[in-house]
Amino acid sequence: MPRYSPEGSLPCITIDCTIFGFDNFALKVLLVKRDIEPQKGMWALPGGWVGDREDLDDAARRILEEATNLKDIYMDQVKTFGRVDRFPDNRILTVSYAALINPLSHRLQQGPEVSDVKWMDVKEVPPLTFDHGEILQASLNHLKQQVRMEPISFELLPAKFTIPQILGLYESILDTKLDRRNFRKKLLRMNILEKLEEKQTGGAHRAADLYRFDRANYERLIEEEGFVYDF
Repeated sequence: MPRYSPEGSLPCITIDCTIFGFDNFALKVLLVKRDIEPQKGMWALPGGWVGDREDLDDAARRILEEATNLKDIYMDQVKTFGRVDRFPDNRILTVSYAALINPLSHRLQQGPEVSDVKWMDVKEVPPLTFDHGEILQASLNHLKQQVRMEPISFELLPAKFTIPQILGLYESILDTKLDRRNFRKKLLRMNILEKLEEKQTGGAHRAADLYRFDRANYERLIEEEGFVYDF
């Protein structure tokens, strides 16, 4: 977040965005390096002040675009952080948002008050500024709950993917090892994947079948039965 609220902004409300991506079988989070005091040079979640005539969702989208060049990203509200001592010198409330994107589909660009922007493995995140470590953990917990209730994880994958890629994604999000055979059986039984007449190429092992997410079948299943992902 900036050092102080600029003219036209609410004096005590900010937004921080936790953006998750999946690349090379690892869950990543998007971080920016602060180029202003306090805590200049520290890594942080993209964030900023809410305009006094701005809806929270609109502010979240604007802030993310200004800091990273990411546009048209759907984000969920996660939690509001309001500990008295969370920010030096001022009482600041922060509304946190979380989103999932495919890193390969977006070009990053650092914005004002930021000296660097990059994807980092969630298991290798350095110490973050203020209480952004708590915000990241809350967003991770939110993500773990979401992936068991709806197919948001497919937002992190390319349009065509393999079963091992989905398995690696769920293992990264849930931070646990899953039984490969059982996972495949349950996933295919849901009938929300369409098998393609293509195979993955370029790998060292036998070419794997490619699939894509069948949203129509998913929505039909939810309407008729509803379910929880139980892997």
